[in-house]
Amino acid sequence: MKVKKALKRLQKVETLLSTVIDQFPGSARGLRDLLDSARTSIVRAKETVNARVARTAKKPPAKASESHPARLSAEGRKRISLAAKRRWALAKQKGIHAVTGRKLKETA
Repeated sequence: MKVKKALKRLQKVETLLSTVIDQFPGSARGLRDLLDSARTSIVRAKETVNARVARTAKKPPAKASESHPARLSAEGRKRISLAAKRRWALAKQKGIHAVTGRKLKETA
């Protein structure tokens, strides 16, 4: 569960317990003490969650060093060109269009 959501729920439980304790008659002392100890447990839980949040504060994102865009060398460009020419020649032999993969139309 996320911290904010947990704190909201704990706050809601604490207010509910407080209203129940306030509405209870003073004659039911044992039950009132039990509810009061439950409220103190909720308060301690909230403090624990807050302390945990304070310890695990997020670090700012690290700045990336300036990167240069990858460029293709002349040799790499030549290899790609030769590979494409081989693919086109093979496709032409098979009678299909190299890009679309459809059959080539015969011209008369």
